[in-house]
Amino acid sequence: MSSRRHALSVLAVVVGLLSAAGARGASFEGQDSSWRGTSELVDLARRRLGPERVVVTDTLDYGALGAGDGVLVLRPEVALDFEQLSAFLRAGGRLAVLDDYGAASGFFERFHIRRIPTPRRPAGMLRENPALAVAVPVVQEVAGYEQGRHPVVAGVSKLVTNHATALTHPNLTPVLEIPALGEPNATLAVTGIIANRGRLFAMGDPSVVINQMLRYPGNRAFAEGLVDYLVEDDGWGVRGGKLYVVANRLTQRGRFGGKAGLADELGDRLSALAGLVTTVRRDGLPELAATLLAALAALGVVAWMGVVSTRPFRPSPLRFVAETPLVAQGGAAGRAAVLAAPTTERVLALLELRSALVEGLGERLGLAPGAANSTLVEEIDRQGALSRQSSGALKAMLAEMNRAEAAVMASRSFPVKENTLTRVREQVLDLLAEADARRGRSS
Repeated sequence: MSSRRHALSVLAVVVGLLSAAGARGASFEGQDSSWRGTSELVDLARRRLGPERVVVTDTLDYGALGAGDGVLVLRPEVALDFEQLSAFLRAGGRLAVLDDYGAASGFFERFHIRRIPTPRRPAGMLRENPALAVAVPVVQEVAGYEQGRHPVVAGVSKLVTNHATALTHPNLTPVLEIPALGEPNATLAVTGIIANRGRLFAMGDPSVVINQMLRYPGNRAFAEGLVDYLVEDDGWGVRGGKLYVVANRLTQRGRFGGKAGLADELGDRLSALAGLVTTVRRDGLPELAATLLAALAALGVVAWMGVVSTRPFRPSPLRFVAETPLVAQGGAAGRAAVLAAPTTERVLALLELRSALVEGLGERLGLAPGAANSTLVEEIDRQGALSRQSSGALKAMLAEMNRAEAAVMASRSFPVKENTLTRVREQVLDLLAEADARRGRSS
């Protein structure tokens, strides 16, 4: 028992260390103050909106959302619930999805947004690295005046990207683009109005708001504009909602605008499972899960080896000296064992009694083996082998046994009780005894 407790303690420590390592390895986490976290983005939002209006969570509860709320999703690792998010947008909610290589592609495609590669030769880049291309706001100039600048990029002149993907859409409004040399410019972010109330903002680079990238003035101005845009008042009324920030392997639950029933809860679980399966098929098992499964498999092998190695030896008898079961033997003994088995139908024993009766009477009358029942009855009457009463009983018994044989041949049920077998056995013995007695008197 003590060794088992020690093993469990070691396993708990290993799991704890692996969990801590997995937690440190995630990017875009609002509590992470390292270079790839988003703690500065969260602090910026709390300063602009107030701490009570900024919710950093790993669970997106659609039942808790209101039409005045805003949701910021950073590189989701699970498929987003299109039904619930579209209901939220139609009610007037605002949603920003920043994703480059995560699981938002299916959600984007429902709005006809597709991800494409960024230009190979961007017009502006950081440290001559095309992966750090510079994006600019999409604006138009009419008579020397700038028009069409979106509020999110009102204070942005240049924005530094980090291994971004570009977006294409036939109808949504472009907000940011990456100018290119010798090839078309690429759209980085688009926005659109949903059902004349909600607002959708889609962008192909979540890294622009991580802690390291917010040191660039354009990136910080973009983060401020995005935070304000997601919760600011709209033309249809005052919003004043909260800003929900979720990232990575978020959990989704609930129904927007109402309570979830049992069927809805089951649907949530199935959707979450389907999203997990899709993610595993695309990206493989997470490092933590793979390591944990390997550790559990190793512990299972060790436990199995311990059980097998300490199992006492039990000698098994040799097959050639083992006793053959009676039902597997031939001859009369084996046949009797089969007929007496609990699983054998009693009608087969009844037919066995008929065979014994017919063969016994035929032998006493001097008939050839296999003689017909009609021949047997005629010969009994001719030789007077049985009394008139016994001959009538024999005819009735043979007729009943013939019906039983016909049922067996047709694979039909023919129930026979135990007391019926006993009675028929006694009648067979009595008929054979009477035939012996009459033959003895005649000789």
